[in-house]
Amino acid sequence: MIDLMIAPLAPLSEDPRSAVRDREAMPMLFHEALARLRQREAEEAARRYRLARSFVVGRRWAQLAGFAARRAARVRAAAGSVPSETWVVRATGGSVGAL
Repeated sequence: MIDLMIAPLAPLSEDPRSAVRDREAMPMLFHEALARLRQREAEEAARRYRLARSFVVGRRWAQLAGFAARRAARVRAAAGSVPSETWVVRATGGSVGAL
């Protein structure tokens, strides 16, 4: 007769493969967290860039409006029809008013 002993099965919490599986999942979570962090930083940088760009564009339009007003005043002066008040376009509100 053959003496055969069967070892009892270990509970799942003591399974050595589960510890390896948990260690393998950790780097993936770490990389996912880093990727999310980089994405948030990129979105914040884009938000700051858009805000700065809108200020630069606003300043450029203000300069262009001033140039157009000066040119229109020169044309009116050359034509001999200078009004009593010089009209300019205000760069801050876009409204027209007397200076």
